[in-house]
Amino acid sequence: MFCPDCGTWNRAAAPNCVRCGHALPNVAAPPVDVPDAEITALRRATGGRFAIVRRIASGGMAHVYEASHSVLGRRVVIKVLYSHLARDPEMRERFRREAEAASRLSHPNVCTILDAGVTKDSTFVVMPFLSGGSLADRLARHRTVPPMESAAIVAQIATGLDHAHRHGIVHRDVKPDNVLFDSDGTSLITDFGIATAGFHKGLTGTGRAMGTPHYMSPEQAMGKPVDGRSDVYACGVMLYEMLAGVPPFDGEDSYAVGYKHVHEMPTPLDVTAPAVSPMLSQITMRCLAKAAGERYQRGTDLADALIRVIDSTTLDTPAVRAARLGRLTPSLAP
Repeated sequence: MFCPDCGTWNRAAAPNCVRCGHALPNVAAPPVDVPDAEITALRRATGGRFAIVRRIASGGMAHVYEASHSVLGRRVVIKVLYSHLARDPEMRERFRREAEAASRLSHPNVCTILDAGVTKDSTFVVMPFLSGGSLADRLARHRTVPPMESAAIVAQIATGLDHAHRHGIVHRDVKPDNVLFDSDGTSLITDFGIATAGFHKGLTGTGRAMGTPHYMSPEQAMGKPVDGRSDVYACGVMLYEMLAGVPPFDGEDSYAVGYKHVHEMPTPLDVTAPAVSPMLSQITMRCLAKAAGERYQRGTDLADALIRVIDSTTLDTPAVRAARLGRLTPSLAP
């Protein structure tokens, strides 16, 4: 979200603006024990299959609800596209196509789409409820993540993204809010349908790009065509932020941040995070190359490099075990 006082972009989970320090508005609503037009429309669109528990967050394009299946009792998350977006026929159709494509992804590091719906009143996706929270939550609490944990998280996300790329899907909005954790330390990338549909809709005739400024690749910031290497760049931004405690580029507004992605080099990690190993620093900076051809060309290339760093240590944590296992576990779909 953007700070209403100074205009600086902040993660959705941040309590205070990173620039001016002012308290950010709380976008999460209380439990839904009172009638709400959006909730009523959602219940109607889902045919009463889900009992809405509460609204837990609001992002750039959707409200997020915790819910449970009315028959099975399974906890789920339902993301509901904002009504002004859902009323746009082009957005609804694009969302439907992207959600359908994303629903075919089956990979341990991709958050599964369980259900989706597109009506004139409600456009939504249903996903499993993951108990470990998000990377944004973790960064809001601790600011940094230990180096090997950071490597393990990004290795898993890069592996999941590579699976999507092989199926012709580019995420385009990889960021800490879209990285979720399961209870066993597994990291999962989420929001394929919403992010991809929103990005396409956000491209105007002037080439203006829509997305989260701090995690955009240079080509995305310029409104140029993108491929999986843009997601690799975003992985590099997340890795840098986890290690240094700040993203590689910041600015007074989204345009200033986008300009830096295109024209400026990030401060080296040996300055912002001197305790990080040279090998991990080199991997991070390669992801952040301005030219897509100079980055890791595939998510698995990045994951392999990070696993080599992890294997050089004896650290054994749930995230590290999940990352190592992920490189040995085939995806569940070709």
